[in-house]
Amino acid sequence: MTEAHLPLPLAKRAALILAISGALAGAAGAISTGMSGLIGLELLPPDQHGLATAPITAFIVGAALASIPAALLMQRVGRRAGFLFGLLLGAAASSAAAAAILAESFLAFTITMVALGASGAFIQQYRFAAADAAEPAFKAQAISWVLAAGVISGVIGPQVAINAGWLLPSAPMAGPFIILTLLMIVAAAIMLRLVVPAPAPVVLGGQGRPLHQIVLTPKFLVALLSAVASFSLMSLVMTATPLAMVGHHHSVTDSQLAIQWHVIAMFLPSFITGKLIDRFGKGTVVIAGFLLIAAAAGVALTGTGVAQFWTALILLGVGWNFAFIGATAMLTDLYRPEEAFKVQALNEFVLFGVVAVASLSSGGLLASAGWTTINIIVLPIVAVCLVLIGWRALSARRAA
Repeated sequence: MTEAHLPLPLAKRAALILAISGALAGAAGAISTGMSGLIGLELLPPDQHGLATAPITAFIVGAALASIPAALLMQRVGRRAGFLFGLLLGAAASSAAAAAILAESFLAFTITMVALGASGAFIQQYRFAAADAAEPAFKAQAISWVLAAGVISGVIGPQVAINAGWLLPSAPMAGPFIILTLLMIVAAAIMLRLVVPAPAPVVLGGQGRPLHQIVLTPKFLVALLSAVASFSLMSLVMTATPLAMVGHHHSVTDSQLAIQWHVIAMFLPSFITGKLIDRFGKGTVVIAGFLLIAAAAGVALTGTGVAQFWTALILLGVGWNFAFIGATAMLTDLYRPEEAFKVQALNEFVLFGVVAVASLSSGGLLASAGWTTINIIVLPIVAVCLVLIGWRALSARRAA
């Protein structure tokens, strides 16, 4: 069987390369989230503004649809070749998005977001590549290293969204996607230096346990629920925020800065999250994450000033970081090397499928029920997650 992990110095080097490439390519998420809803408002007639967040949903749907093919492709050709394909797809999709904005076609822009999201399915696999290359003691920190690069994405993405309009004065919202094309190309050049273990060989009977046997274990279900709930709640609130802020008479710049600080908050804690997991345990960190997500909703319910929006999004970002990294670390403990790709593919498909539903619901909920309702929805979902995580922890202690 192929070696399951690299020596620690090489594993750190691989995590660093993945982090740097991801820092550049990850700007796609911040740019798409911060701008797509506003682009939808500009391209759609007023009576169709409830569909303004459809391009964001298309971005997430693309990630969901590509999650299984991306994992299977990388199982065949290796991580590096798969990541290079995803980055070049992202470059092509970004340039096509700029062209769609120039053509003032909402449909074409939405379709390009599907392709850009599909490239994101490869980028989301960076955290698994770092974890699978690392020895067990470094897994949580390897995941944290990769996600910590999102701090750079969180600065680059919104700043590009705010400042790149000068590239095309006739269609200023197309400028950021031109810059994103260049970022994807540079990220691909960096990815050429990646060295990680080759995938386990595909042989008859060599794929480990049946997938259903892994999936139906309580540990897997709790890990999957934690990842899905944290990501979908974050997406639900984050997608609605720029539209809610503009709707409450705040400026587009204020809304973009809110997304910037939110994305920074999503990834900045990654510098310590791995160490917190090592010290306090995965379940404890996930619980802390969900409590912060609930606190974000509580702040949002106190008012609609800029301070409330920004504070809520910062709390939401930190909560997502703790819950999502903890859930990912839980997941990587539950499969063998030869089972990695199929388990990861299923996890990503379910994850981004649910996140897509949350994103699509966001614009309609905001238009029909308002900002308050979106944040009220967060609370019972967090409560259910906390109960199930607590039940699982109690069951594990009894078994021990």
